[in-house]
Amino acid sequence: MQRSHYAKATNIRDASHLSVGIVVSDFNSDVTERLLTGAQTTLRQWGVKEKNIRTIHVPGSFEIPFGCTKLLSGKKKPDAIIALGCVIKGETEHDRYISHAVAAGITTLSINYKTPIAFGVITPNSLAQARVRSTGKHNKGVEAATAALTCALLP
Repeated sequence: MQRSHYAKATNIRDASHLSVGIVVSDFNSDVTERLLTGAQTTLRQWGVKEKNIRTIHVPGSFEIPFGCTKLLSGKKKPDAIIALGCVIKGETEHDRYISHAVAAGITTLSINYKTPIAFGVITPNSLAQARVRSTGKHNKGVEAATAALTCALLP
């Protein structure tokens, strides 16, 4: 039987020695703030110290890779980054272009800097779907934080 993503999130480990960056989009902030809260809660559960968490707000999801670059090229490179955003499907294919660009940017940065960057950018078809994916047991901020920490703790 395969375990769900969320079930794996309950395998909390000690991450108290890690430094973590969070880049969060301010566009669709009613959704992204809930993603951020989920990620922050997860970081606390894993023992990440508040002083070792740096959060950067960017205007929209398209700017997330730039925010990640700022964190990665700073004085103290984080052990992991959590990228949070929300791109809701519209009447055009604009959402596809944004989502693909953000995913490619994050992947490139993660590989080039050898630092895990968890993709917590949700791409729902509606605001209702976005709300579901940013609350409770379906909060993708929780999943992204768990993925970032798990990768940062790999031997």
